[in-house]
Amino acid sequence: MSEYENMRTADIVAEALLDWQVEVIFGLPGDGINGFMEALRRRKDKIRFVLVRHEESAAFMACAYAKYTGRLGACVATSGPGAIHLLNGLYDAKLDNTPVIAITGTTYSDMMNSNYQQDVNLIQLFSDVSVYNSMINVPEQAEMVVDFACRTALSRRGVSHITIPIDIQERKLKGDYSRHKVAGHTSDIYNPLILPDKKLIEDAAYILNSGERVVILAGQGALGAEDELVSVAQKIRCPNS
Repeated sequence: MSEYENMRTADIVAEALLDWQVEVIFGLPGDGINGFMEALRRRKDKIRFVLVRHEESAAFMACAYAKYTGRLGACVATSGPGAIHLLNGLYDAKLDNTPVIAITGTTYSDMMNSNYQQDVNLIQLFSDVSVYNSMINVPEQAEMVVDFACRTALSRRGVSHITIPIDIQERKLKGDYSRHKVAGHTSDIYNPLILPDKKLIEDAAYILNSGERVVILAGQGALGAEDELVSVAQKIRCPNS
């Protein structure tokens, strides 16, 4: 029996986000995402929902949150225009290599491609801005998609997008997995400590040590390493160190 047995898709998504230490999510409610909004309401003591006046603000806030905390940013919007409004802020995340996950609603699964209200092809729309882009079609898929989305956003420093049809948000997990869904197929484990080749580090150190007027341009990869940067600057006698 899965730990999520009989849980709604929206609740599984919320629980999976908690596994990835998502504690703040910015957004604006709407009919197309209300199933997920209810999941957030039930977990208001664990995930803080920040209400905005416009979805574009939600995406920019999620991007800024990720930049200044070093954590995964998150935003949410309803179907159609609500999702479309996220794009400006998400392009900021893309171009600044900032990890953000965007969750959108989309129309009823049996009404797709019928010109129904707010029926927009969000997978196509988000294909350029995102490093991971997927639709959750069944509850059994939900945990895996969130794991992939969060891991990809963090490892590739970009935007992951998940969209969920209105009816699928409310559908409960029955545990009818395919025979291919083997143990370990999905995981919330992420290890960002990947070191470059030792020889490359030694070569870079040699170049720095050989310099007479070295300038260090430190980007977001140096976040939290201020003391180390000062120490390096002093050792190589960097001006104004």
